[in-house]
Amino acid sequence: MSDKNSSLLRPPTQVLTRGFDPTLSVGSARPAVFRSSTYVFSSPEAAERAFDLMAGRAHAEPGEVPDLVYSRFNHPNAEILEDQIVPLETGAHAALVFNSGMAAIMTALFAFAKPGDTIVYTVPIYGGTQHLIQDFLEPLGIHGVPVVAGHSGDMDEAIRSSKNVSIILIETPANPTIIMTDIRRAADSAAHLDPKPVIMVDNTLLGPAFQHPLVLGADLCLYSATKYLAGFSDMIGGVAIASDPALIRKMRSKRSLFGNILQPDECWILDSRLPTVSLRMNRSSKNAERIAQRLATHPKIAKVFYPSLFSDPEQARIAREQCDFPGGMLSIDLRGGKQAAFEFLRNLRLGRNAVSLGGVETLACHPKSTTHSGFTEEEFRQAGVTDGLVRISVGIEDWRDLLADFEQALEAV
Repeated sequence: MSDKNSSLLRPPTQVLTRGFDPTLSVGSARPAVFRSSTYVFSSPEAAERAFDLMAGRAHAEPGEVPDLVYSRFNHPNAEILEDQIVPLETGAHAALVFNSGMAAIMTALFAFAKPGDTIVYTVPIYGGTQHLIQDFLEPLGIHGVPVVAGHSGDMDEAIRSSKNVSIILIETPANPTIIMTDIRRAADSAAHLDPKPVIMVDNTLLGPAFQHPLVLGADLCLYSATKYLAGFSDMIGGVAIASDPALIRKMRSKRSLFGNILQPDECWILDSRLPTVSLRMNRSSKNAERIAQRLATHPKIAKVFYPSLFSDPEQARIAREQCDFPGGMLSIDLRGGKQAAFEFLRNLRLGRNAVSLGGVETLACHPKSTTHSGFTEEEFRQAGVTDGLVRISVGIEDWRDLLADFEQALEAV
């Protein structure tokens, strides 16, 4: 199908039709797995051209399909997946796949920050991302400025006053407190800087179904594809999606250097999951909202963190304007602290005490002792990660069974 005809189709159709030609796979209706490590060039001139394009010394002409080189740089399954995932993210025009979400984040930060630059980032943020900035990039001379999620005025000030801001990294909703950060306002603040920073949004918790950062002014969406995109807790992957293909080209050269491309089998698996992302996320969101509303008044829970339950007017506004639906993630703060949280987790029967999120099964964990462990007490306080906080990724089971499971676990506390 030509790009012109493909662009006339709606995203759910494009995900199933673009980027794949059955005649190149012996007529297979769905892509095959191409496990080759190297590829035969059609001519010496084509080999030269392929290396020039791969290294960024040249740019592909419209409609040009360069020869493949080597699977560390690219391979058919990655090309198919990158083409088919683009229509899922509103406003996107190019994508790149990685062998983990952290690989996508690391490659993005190395592509657009250099020694002497500043990265302004929201907290709380995924623990691995925070450690990457604090423990690895800071010693290399790349300065990190944390801003508490949802504090729009502080974000404006950090963008305005920090030197050489090259990246603004936002995780919204925040992990694990579900606090929202105003993407459009951050983009408007960054627009006054010259050169303008690259605005990156970790869109793992709500995207691509419920939150669309690229239409709100962000430049790059980052994903742990392990989560909702893959959806079955059986693979690791990462994705970067951009409105400007030039950003993806710059990241591609770094991916080739680092060798952190997603392997063919995993690309094939992830590609097969794309058509059901919105179906799975919608079911999880409906389940989570029903459960959150009922747990909100439970006497053993001090607070339920969920977008439709925001009491702060600014948080409610951001959620209303920025998100289509509230999503499948919620957190509860139990009265009784760590002991109560551990007893709750110990007594779950349907929910599984495990890290990660976005699978079809319900998962629950204690962030302070797992995903965010290693923080200082000040960082825990700043992030709002308490002893009694439990993060829950609601799956697609029947919500009534899940609610009954949570209630019996709470009774055991």
